[in-house]
Amino acid sequence: MTAEKEKTTAAADPPGSAGRAARRAMAGRLSWGLADQAVCSMNNFAVGVYVARSLGLTAFGVFSLAWVTYGVVLSVSRGLATDPLVVRFSGVPTASWRTATARSSGTALGVGTAVGAVCLVVGLGVGGRVGPAFACLGVVLPGLLLQDAWRFSFFAAGTGRKAFTNDVLGCVALVPGMVLAARVGSVGAFVLAWGAAAAVAAGYGCLQSGIRPRLTGAPQWMREQRDLGSRYLVENVGVSGAGQLRAYGLGAIVGVSAVGVVRGAELLLGPFLAVLMGLSLVTVAEAARVLRQAPHRLRLFCLLLGGGQAVAALLWGAALLPVPDRFGELVLGGVWHSASELIVPAALGVAGAGLGSGAAAGLRALAAARRSLRSQLFASACYVGGGLGGAAVGGTVGSAWGVAAATACGSAAWWLQLRSALREHHRNSIPEVRTS
Repeated sequence: MTAEKEKTTAAADPPGSAGRAARRAMAGRLSWGLADQAVCSMNNFAVGVYVARSLGLTAFGVFSLAWVTYGVVLSVSRGLATDPLVVRFSGVPTASWRTATARSSGTALGVGTAVGAVCLVVGLGVGGRVGPAFACLGVVLPGLLLQDAWRFSFFAAGTGRKAFTNDVLGCVALVPGMVLAARVGSVGAFVLAWGAAAAVAAGYGCLQSGIRPRLTGAPQWMREQRDLGSRYLVENVGVSGAGQLRAYGLGAIVGVSAVGVVRGAELLLGPFLAVLMGLSLVTVAEAARVLRQAPHRLRLFCLLLGGGQAVAALLWGAALLPVPDRFGELVLGGVWHSASELIVPAALGVAGAGLGSGAAAGLRALAAARRSLRSQLFASACYVGGGLGGAAVGGTVGSAWGVAAATACGSAAWWLQLRSALREHHRNSIPEVRTS
């Protein structure tokens, strides 16, 4: 009886060396997530700065419109392909992971091909300054989405080192592309260079994993994961779609250059956003592991995660305030003066989003897709309303303050839903607890 009791206790909450080993393993996975996102964000930061300095404010605004459109398509891919993979296939046997990854990556490639074809046709039809950028985006979307799918697949398997290596290769491949794009001097050339580097990394991902994306497996994957995928699709599109609506609305209310100003402020927060996005790669998988091993610790895990990100965002914003104009102009050129006015509201907005992301990870781990969807739709509605309402009242600066207020409201909604989901999980788990 004593031996059986000790075995049960060890399985529920591993003490001593086993507990330390589990914490070290989690720290290692989080570290690779941060390192990978640091490389990815450095890549994005370099592209943004290079375009801002090379093409000027208006062209940078056009590039930013293409960028936020890519964000919407990426959200579709993640909702249908990689989010269900991370929730259901983190820490599973290798054979299961390989089968799921082949179908998941095939789904991402299919989304990129289908939406890319639409962007190409629309871009060629629109013409002007915006059309070529969107046509080029359509060409590179399959490679961009496939590379992103490999990143999430590697983190689901607990091999973040492979994702890091993949992104390093993408950065190296980007350098010659940026040089050639600068010689051409068009937004479309920069989009093609960015996408070509991602395509190189996507091809290398196939070699790293030894898996070929199965386009024919996409329909089966979406059928099997439709209970999560459909809700995550709407939820993710709510996030990126809200950003796109704000960008288009801001361009219509204030002007296309205002979109470039907002993107410039985002670049100033780039190092912290790298931390935020890096953690997001692994937090759902880690929260799922916490739920399986020690469910009573999930609330604390989410609180530490969200609170830490919020504090870090505020500290980074405070560090940006005393930056001299000379240094800011060196980084962003003519975009600096307008973007620097948005540092305070932008930092507050990111802090609110960081706080809410802790609760979002918990809801994903609990597979509470319905509650997660409600939270995201509410947060997205607040984001669009605050961003456009603020723009109508106070221009670009007013839009930034509106978004800051909106993210605070959205964060509150996430935490209220997590509290309810944890109560439901506890009630459902009570009959399964052994009393002897």
